[in-house]
Amino acid sequence: MEHLDLIIIGGGPSGLNVAISAQQAGLRYVVLEKGVLVNSLYYFPTNMTFFSTSKLLETGGVPFISHGEKPTRAEALEYYRRLKEFWNLRVNLYEEVRSMSREADGGYVVVTTKGAYAAHSVAVSTGFYDTPRLLGVSGEDLPKVRHYYADVHPYIDQDVLVVGARNSACDAALELYQKGARVQMAIRGGEIHENVKYWIRPNIVNRIKEGSIAAHFHTVVREIRQNEVVLEGPDGVFTLKNDFVLAMTGYQPNYPFLEKLGLHCPAGADRIPDHHPESLETNLPNVYLSGVVCGGMLTNRYFIENTRDHGDRIVEAILKRLTG
Repeated sequence: MEHLDLIIIGGGPSGLNVAISAQQAGLRYVVLEKGVLVNSLYYFPTNMTFFSTSKLLETGGVPFISHGEKPTRAEALEYYRRLKEFWNLRVNLYEEVRSMSREADGGYVVVTTKGAYAAHSVAVSTGFYDTPRLLGVSGEDLPKVRHYYADVHPYIDQDVLVVGARNSACDAALELYQKGARVQMAIRGGEIHENVKYWIRPNIVNRIKEGSIAAHFHTVVREIRQNEVVLEGPDGVFTLKNDFVLAMTGYQPNYPFLEKLGLHCPAGADRIPDHHPESLETNLPNVYLSGVVCGGMLTNRYFIENTRDHGDRIVEAILKRLTG
């Protein structure tokens, strides 16, 4: 079994950020990623444009070059490939963490689908995009229900219900309408969310006003059937003809996984995993959080650009312990 200073769980932007800080400090480390490099970004919509500028997404001193001020998904994937290559980061892809146990010396053993590693410290950088918030209704497990939207092509000339009123829902609804799907939206509140991207919100609002996209406000999904959906709105229960449901209702940290590692995630609405606000150390000694997972259910609190110092903060704390 290999012995390291630091194991980083998650190969997204935050995990790579921690890896760069560890490499600069001369720490022995490995990044364990269950999927592809920056796995969450890979599953973003094909034509997505980031809200942040490329400058704000830069890390590790590597310039982020994009054609416009705000980069696309494709440009982000290229950037993180170059970032890994520039720093020659040790990232093990397609290696899923199965368990973590504390050793008598205070370190940890992490077991994966491909082996086991021992380390003084662990950084959990797992984000939240892998775990959608479910509707919790009958029929949600039907193949026609999707919690991720990648490409418009499968939905052309189909009756599609988009559930939600934030960025992902509005992006999907607009592209579906523009490419020839018959789009309706089920929105729990009374309007498109105020924080939708400023170049998207007027467009979706106008499409709804003109009737190109039918929006059902103050409405929730009650049941999903093979060829229709059952909704409930201000005037009661009604059904819509339907081929696909895109439940763009947001995402959350993988709490079962975090708890399996031994991290304390308090009950309540926010469910922010316990961690020190400065060192980012969790309830487990020498185990740290980095990136958006620090916000728990408050998924709009942390972004790539305001967590770029997490790697340095974690490595600083580790070095203090190692040099004692």
